Amino acid sequence: MKTPGLLILSLLILLFSCRKDSFITSPDARVVITADTLKYDTVFVTTGSTYRLFKIINENNQKLLLSSLKLMGGAASVFKMNVDGLPGTQFTNLEIEPNDSLYVFAQVNVNPNTANLPFILRDSIEISYNGTKRLVQLEAWGQNAHFFRDKAVSASEIWNNDLPYVILGSLVINANQTLTINKGCRIYVHANAPIVVNGTIQVNGLKDTVDRVYFRGDRLDEPYKDYPASWPGIFFQASSKDNVFNYAVIKNAFQAIGIQEPSPNANPKLTLNECVIDNAYDAGIIALNSSVRARNCLISNCGKNLFLAKGGDYQFTHCTVVTYANRFIDHRDPVLIVSNFINVNNSPVTANLNAIFRNCIFWGENGLVDNEVVVAKSGTTIFNVNFDYNLWKVQTTPANITSNQNINNQSPQFDSISTFNNYYNFRLKASSPAINKGTSAGVTIDLDGKPRPVGLPDLGCFEKQ
Repeated sequence: MKTPGLLILSLLILLFSCRKDSFITSPDARVVITADTLKYDTVFVTTGSTYRLFKIINENNQKLLLSSLKLMGGAASVFKMNVDGLPGTQFTNLEIEPNDSLYVFAQVNVNPNTANLPFILRDSIEISYNGTKRLVQLEAWGQNAHFFRDKAVSASEIWNNDLPYVILGSLVINANQTLTINKGCRIYVHANAPIVVNGTIQVNGLKDTVDRVYFRGDRLDEPYKDYPASWPGIFFQASSKDNVFNYAVIKNAFQAIGIQEPSPNANPKLTLNECVIDNAYDAGIIALNSSVRARNCLISNCGKNLFLAKGGDYQFTHCTVVTYANRFIDHRDPVLIVSNFINVNNSPVTANLNAIFRNCIFWGENGLVDNEVVVAKSGTTIFNVNFDYNLWKVQTTPANITSNQNINNQSPQFDSISTFNNYYNFRLKASSPAINKGTSAGVTIDLDGKPRPVGLPDLGCFEKQ
């Protein structure tokens, strides 16, 4: 009597199995394509982009047969297609199991042309099944550039803003030679390409955003464009001298600026006027017994913002030095560390130290730091460290310094901060305790190039207008 029941069950299993092994043929089959457009940020000619991808998902209980998956531009396209690991321009009769998916990858390689401005590149991928045709658009911006691989500046040279500059391998400015970088230049540096200065760099940016000079990594695509440590940084060697950066933006380096040894002449080894150093993984400025003058500079969201060791000669005026812990940077180190020594084989090596910090803000949030300013002294060498008219986050005033009119532990009330959205506006709110709390320092503009009053300027790099 059980045989008919078993027979019916067997027939149902067989019917269900046959259904899963058959192909759905309806043009209304439930097929999800996870993107209608793949967009690529600016891609430099000859370098290629990362891959973007989309999935084709079969949400049916039967197999789906893709009759064709086609890169419409074919072999001549600047885009390249890869389907589940196989490269090609057209694939036919691709099967997708029930409730399974297929991965489609696309990359762009841009051919050089004569355009100075970025140019748009388009293509599409056509997906055909059951008489239905659907398109995924491909869109990229191409950019011609000056490409330098392992370049040495052996005679003084001038860079103008006709095309971006892409540095591969390294850029070395030889001793007694000068590289002049004029307004509006964009310098994109590869991951393994340090900029090494044995001679001189002169950066001639201007206040408008389009006229500032930018140094950053050469990966402009998501998510890499915001990664710290995207490139090594700029390193000033013992013979380097007379370096001046005006309105420069240095982003996403490992160590944005590394500078060592005193200047060979009486001038500061490095002068920074109205500059931004941002998102450096290890350090914004790391200086060993050197000389730096910085005015109206923003040094933000770095592993160590300012690390000044083994003495030196430093003046920082109207600078905002700040880090908010975020998904890229764990705020574990004070934003300012000053000392007259380094330890070599567990023994301190000291040098004279003269440092003045005036009208600055030293602040940090969301991290593990209680004292954002740390000053350390060893031995009996000259040690003059002065803090005049600053706002700082410290539990106790550092020892061995001269402190005058500093504001302790009052939030500077920056205009707008969103670590989730990676958005930081370090201008001051109208209620900020840093407004009108400075002393005259002969600085008539701020980081935006806007005027400062002769008396009672605001602290930090931005003047509330």
